[in-house]
Amino acid sequence: MADFRTLEEAEGLKGKRVLVRVDFNVPMEDGRITDDSRIRAALPTIHYLSLAGAKVVLLAHFDRPRGRREETMSLRPVVEPLSNLLEQPVAFSTDCVGAVARKVVQGLEEGGVALLENLRFHAGEEANDPAFADKLASLGDVYVDDSFSTAHRAHASTEAIARRLPSFAGLAMQAELEALDSALGHPQRPVIGIVGGSKVSTKLDLLRNLVTKLDKLAIGGGMANTFLYAQGHDVGSSMCEKDLAETAREIIGLAGKNNCKLFLPLDIVVAERLAAGVPARVRGLGALDEDEKILDAGPETIARLKRAIDNSATLIWNGPLGVFEVPPFDKATVECARHAAKLAEAGKLVAIAGGGDTVAALHHAGVASEFTYVSNAGGAFLEWMEGRKLPGVEALRGR
Repeated sequence: MADFRTLEEAEGLKGKRVLVRVDFNVPMEDGRITDDSRIRAALPTIHYLSLAGAKVVLLAHFDRPRGRREETMSLRPVVEPLSNLLEQPVAFSTDCVGAVARKVVQGLEEGGVALLENLRFHAGEEANDPAFADKLASLGDVYVDDSFSTAHRAHASTEAIARRLPSFAGLAMQAELEALDSALGHPQRPVIGIVGGSKVSTKLDLLRNLVTKLDKLAIGGGMANTFLYAQGHDVGSSMCEKDLAETAREIIGLAGKNNCKLFLPLDIVVAERLAAGVPARVRGLGALDEDEKILDAGPETIARLKRAIDNSATLIWNGPLGVFEVPPFDKATVECARHAAKLAEAGKLVAIAGGGDTVAALHHAGVASEFTYVSNAGGAFLEWMEGRKLPGVEALRGR
């Protein structure tokens, strides 16, 4: 973490106006928050700054108003839940720049907290407009980015503003960066990756990067079908991107050149249709009927993957191994997740996971809290795994 400035390095915060980029793009129904996980994730940083006597000014976006004021996309509904969680009042500004915002910020006492209106009501936010960034920066003395989930976009509140003020990673951002560094930057070896999901086409850059970084890589889910097809196996009526067979063979070759052992299914679970409780059968590779679909990995594949995890020091996981949402096709994902979680709890494995489907799958298995770290960052997590530089992260590097 020496490459990134953290809150431990921020001195003299008392009385300072600290602009904090948070991710409050929370799910809502009828103006009410249905999942406050992202708000809770920001609480440690807000508490830290408030206790230090800073005037805490929260910057966030909600939905996609595309540079126009849309009252249905206001952040006002966040104020009361945030205030309740913080156990202190939260001021609200009906704009994120200009005289209205300036008045709210000036009215804050030391330790006070304010939330500014949706950044994306202004086109300058997503355009990373210098003039808009100047207006934001004028409201603060210090900038803290606590939103890794938005760090993959070069927006005014994530990149440009960090170039204008003393800037630091918030506690949630720091935890994310440290976890990712422990998975891909400076991991304990051997390192095994599990990558699943439906389509190879959405994870080509990810696979190409991982086979150059990992010691072992297991490929599952619908994307494994494309690799099986590329190796000459019949996949019946399964989801399969047959036009990417040559690409799959290239990735297999790249793994070999980089001494990354590739794990593909040894056996499969199939059914004629995807529905809960349908008759499911275990088949050997290529031994399925033309109307059967591959919907999960089989018991031999599960056992081998468990052994591979046992012989690893670090696991990084993105994507389920089967159609986990529809039992009984959740078995491979659930069994391997619980196995990894048990090792992580015992201190025998650093287990890091991320991506929307992955998080949902771990919750389904009941082990999300037992992994070493679970990222909710989605796109930013994937881009980091692909080896890309994230603008919001790069802006926090020590200068």
